[in-house]
Amino acid sequence: MASQHHQQLLVLSTFLFLFISISTQNPETIVLPVLKDIRNGQYITSLYQGTPPVLSELVVDIGSRYLWVDCENNYNSSSYHPAQCNSSQCSLADATTCRTCTGPPSPGCNNNTCGLFPENSITGLSTEGDLIDDVVTFRSIDGTDATVSEFLFPCGSTSLLQGLAYGVEGMAGFGRRSMISIPYQLSSVFNIKPQFALCLSPSSFFNGFIFVGNSGNYNLGPGIDVSSILMRTPLVTNPVNAQGEASSEYFIGVSSIKIDGIQVKVNTSLLDIDDQGVGGTKISTVTAFTTMETSIYKAVTLAFIKAAKAKKMKRVAPVKPFKACFSTGSINSTSAGPDVPIVDLVLGREDVYWRMFGANSMVEVKWRKALCLGLVDGGSSPRTSVVIGGKQLENIFLEFDLSTSVLGFSSSLLQRNTTCANFNTKGIWPELKSSY
Repeated sequence: MASQHHQQLLVLSTFLFLFISISTQNPETIVLPVLKDIRNGQYITSLYQGTPPVLSELVVDIGSRYLWVDCENNYNSSSYHPAQCNSSQCSLADATTCRTCTGPPSPGCNNNTCGLFPENSITGLSTEGDLIDDVVTFRSIDGTDATVSEFLFPCGSTSLLQGLAYGVEGMAGFGRRSMISIPYQLSSVFNIKPQFALCLSPSSFFNGFIFVGNSGNYNLGPGIDVSSILMRTPLVTNPVNAQGEASSEYFIGVSSIKIDGIQVKVNTSLLDIDDQGVGGTKISTVTAFTTMETSIYKAVTLAFIKAAKAKKMKRVAPVKPFKACFSTGSINSTSAGPDVPIVDLVLGREDVYWRMFGANSMVEVKWRKALCLGLVDGGSSPRTSVVIGGKQLENIFLEFDLSTSVLGFSSSLLQRNTTCANFNTKGIWPELKSSY
């Protein structure tokens, strides 16, 4: 039986594919629907690949270098082409290996084909696979198809799907250091701005979105222009990842952390990235909850508990993996979630900060009638000191401008009585929601 997110994305994508006209005219903005898999906290998008077109569901990883799919299990397409060794495609993908295969020719098994190393960024597993191109169909913001006839991506193996949500075929990478990541390829093909915007819904029933391309179309009901409410901060370059290359992940320059306006005493050198690529703060869609290096985590948790006591929040026994939990009966509600101490990540200047209200900072544990601070101890020697996870990204609008290396971000959209599920995309999505 197909999973819940599989059924919903199938309805969503099938409706769009049947509803919209076939067009390859240059779109202004590409739109990808995103649904949350509640069981594991992963975010799933969908698109059509191959000939005949087949729905592919992919786990969203904004920091991954490219899209990859499992080519071993029923990837049957008459339009795929292997990238020949030393070709311009291999150069574009920065693929330096040359592969051979003794089996019958098929996607993932070709001779004289350059290879890449697709990775499951959740488990850390990686395998080498052929670089191929094939037809991939996206949707534009005006409701037409946006088809790329030669979209480049590597083939993964079935073993790489371990740990991913049920029914997915791979991962969708939006990384900043690869010319074959989704935003860079779409920018090149359709002559649109190399940027993307992310708005994640916490629901598995109402989708959020990823927008790729030009700005100015971010309108939510009721009549809110998201671009007008964004703070902006530079995207920080991490010069070295775990493989010794420039990182494709998205780092920001957190300079301090505050709880209810009071600065937490932490070792601020951990917030900087050293010459080995260690430290700093990154944004991740494949980490369920924000993780912090142990000393930072302890300091922030203790400061939060102190501020919670001042609000007369009643402590209860911890629920793994969380340490600071409180009785739901002792916490009031606000438009932005539980009325709890505010967590601010200060970004260089005191007037630029990533603010977490209760809807993003707290995790409900219904069977214990508890609300827990949704931060996790990341250990004493993590590669990245702070990883902002999916829970803390939900109903927050993020715009990644790859041409200027600037991040635009909102606080919780709940404060404005709207959510990531309320985007107005010219009539397509309201009809689509009625089909859930």
